[in-house]
Amino acid sequence: MSKPNYEINPGLLSLETIAHLQATTTKIGLSEESRQRIRKCRDYLDSKLNNADVLYYGINTGFGSLCDIRISDADIETLQLNLVKSHAAGMGDTVPQELVRIMLLLKIQSLSYGHSAVREELVERLIDFYNEEIYPVVFELGSLGASGDLAPLAHLSLPLVGLGEVWYKGKRVPASAVLKEKGWEPMTFKAKEALALLNGTQFSLAYGSWCLIESRRLSQLADLNAAIGYDAFNCRLSPLDMHIHQVRPHQGQLLTAKRISSLLSDSGIASADKTSVQDPYAFRCVPQVHGASKDALAYIESMVGTELNSVTDNPNIFPDDDLIVSGGNFHAQPLALPLDHLALALSELGSISERRVYQMISGQRGLPAFLVQNPGLNSGLMIAQYTAASIVSQNKTLCTPASADSIVSCNGQEDHVSMAANAATKAYRVVHNLERLLAIEFMTAMQALEFRRPLLSSAKIEDLHKRYRQVVPKLDEDRILSDDLEATRVFLKSGVPVDLFSA
Repeated sequence: MSKPNYEINPGLLSLETIAHLQATTTKIGLSEESRQRIRKCRDYLDSKLNNADVLYYGINTGFGSLCDIRISDADIETLQLNLVKSHAAGMGDTVPQELVRIMLLLKIQSLSYGHSAVREELVERLIDFYNEEIYPVVFELGSLGASGDLAPLAHLSLPLVGLGEVWYKGKRVPASAVLKEKGWEPMTFKAKEALALLNGTQFSLAYGSWCLIESRRLSQLADLNAAIGYDAFNCRLSPLDMHIHQVRPHQGQLLTAKRISSLLSDSGIASADKTSVQDPYAFRCVPQVHGASKDALAYIESMVGTELNSVTDNPNIFPDDDLIVSGGNFHAQPLALPLDHLALALSELGSISERRVYQMISGQRGLPAFLVQNPGLNSGLMIAQYTAASIVSQNKTLCTPASADSIVSCNGQEDHVSMAANAATKAYRVVHNLERLLAIEFMTAMQALEFRRPLLSSAKIEDLHKRYRQVVPKLDEDRILSDDLEATRVFLKSGVPVDLFSA
């Protein structure tokens, strides 16, 4: 086997690595350290099972409230298979393939620490799925974030034994057909293996990781939109003065003010005389509002970063200390609270974005109503703001915290659950909504700039304006806006230079 391009190592996974792997077809593999850890832990468990008649939860007992029922050695493999089949009870929309890819990576990472007692060949088969782009069909609904993301991870695991479905070569097909094509025999789960696969937070964590990677980009775009809006609405630059931020030195606030100041450093519009004494909060308080969201994202990244490099199944096995310990590392509360916070932090970026759109189309500061010539005959960007208001309102609903809820399950054994999976999927929707809101604002601000001519914004913004106009022309009279808005969203995803935000 050729050496992989990226080796799985204990404690080294980061959001940057996930982003890189998602953007490429990089092959992964286990490091030698990970192999040794996995082998050592499996050998230890086999020796304990061979030499003792002790009950170990989920290894030779039933699960959940059935934990006191002893399972005979002859039935252990059946126990593990039944676990996967019975827990594959997901419903709803299928998880996007890019997120299933992250789930596979995260499960491989968690198993690589050598505290889960799975065989090396099982981890290798997961790596095969990842490298061959065979993505199990996983459903969005079913996890309580209690004993891990049980139902989604059961669906992730079914194809290992030839059950369930997978996405392969652009089609949804039976897993058994793909195993046959690859010449792979369906696996048989040994003691503890199915439990190690199903316990864990990899569903919620995959969503959280994806959301944070996107949030970095969207946070920058929010600052860019605000900078364009400063000139489009002919705002004063005094709210960006570093004196006021140095006496309230929140890091996000400082970064926001510096970034927008840099984007406007040579703007002719910004340096022109102003008639207004103050600007609305949606412009004047951008450093404070955007900055608070940045600080929230930094905290959430720290929590997710720890979870990326954690063992979250149960029981945990420590060969060096001769310990098999049943606990609660699968409980997803450390993700549930941050993911609820993430939805709120991103929703606020969208909320203030919509307010800037509203101000720019309102016929103030020398701008025509709805930013179009002949308003009345033309409605211009009137309904674009309606769309933004609709999305903002939906985001507010999605910000209701999932983690505030708990429903008793498993005959009272699991009497407090985190609902992290619901927090994760809500945050996912907020991310997509924020991207749409920022596209609406970007189109609006670029249209407003047209009415500041012959004055020009900064060189960076004018260059961006020129390239954007090659994709979406100036709105001179009414046309179908949804096409322009989608083209704008795509432009913001790939057409904004990475060095735009450098000082």
